[in-house]
Amino acid sequence: MLVGAQLRRLREAGHITREEAGEAIRGSHSKISRLELGRTGFKQRDVADLLTLYGVVDDDERAPLLALAAEANRPGWWQAYGDVVPAWSDAYLGLEQAASLIRAYDVQSVPELLQTEDYARALIRSACADASTSEIERRVALRMERRRLLWRPEPPTLWAVVDEAALRRPVGGPEVLRAQLRHLMEIVELGHVTFQVMPFSVGAAAAVTGPATILRFPEGQLPDVVYLEQLTGALYLDKAADVERYWHILNRLGIEAEQPAGTAAILHRVLREV
Repeated sequence: MLVGAQLRRLREAGHITREEAGEAIRGSHSKISRLELGRTGFKQRDVADLLTLYGVVDDDERAPLLALAAEANRPGWWQAYGDVVPAWSDAYLGLEQAASLIRAYDVQSVPELLQTEDYARALIRSACADASTSEIERRVALRMERRRLLWRPEPPTLWAVVDEAALRRPVGGPEVLRAQLRHLMEIVELGHVTFQVMPFSVGAAAAVTGPATILRFPEGQLPDVVYLEQLTGALYLDKAADVERYWHILNRLGIEAEQPAGTAAILHRVLREV
């Protein structure tokens, strides 16, 4: 998706039609459309020819996109969980692993990358009531595997804002919730994790109707992506106006929420009251 979005931007900047781009790679406008939407794999020759057509001829400029195109064709570790990963979320897992910054907001639950195993299991069991025990455990294992990126040598920066209601909702029962709160107390000590709470004392917060995540990638080579997950699908927004709007909202949430220095006090208070 990232490679496709960048190719689309280059094509539009050069005022080149999909038909013209298709002819350059011995294809059709529909093939260009599929490439730009990230719905098909990339041939290195096609990407190289398109870059030439779009005027990107300097090797230093071409190399990052050609390398990313090659990487996009390799199966990710998460594809081993294909039996429990909806087609619409498969792309997100790859984007999450590639991100250098992850901004997230949630009002219903603790963000997935910060969940304990038991907390995740309770949420998944509730959302997938008809799933077998083995399927639920597969989903839990995938979520726990995703968390490993926070402990890799060069982890992404994670900045999450969560409504106080999410910290008080008794997911899995009091003991599971207490363990989740203790986990948050530990994880906020990581230098690359910022966790803020939107307390009940704040009235109408910045208008976000549901969970929202913004992904930013290394060195600014690729556009930011906004990910909005829904019950049976997801939206991936990368148009500048859409992304800017969500950055504005998440920045406002960061201002309105309790500042990071006060997070530990809120977590301790909620833990005592659970």
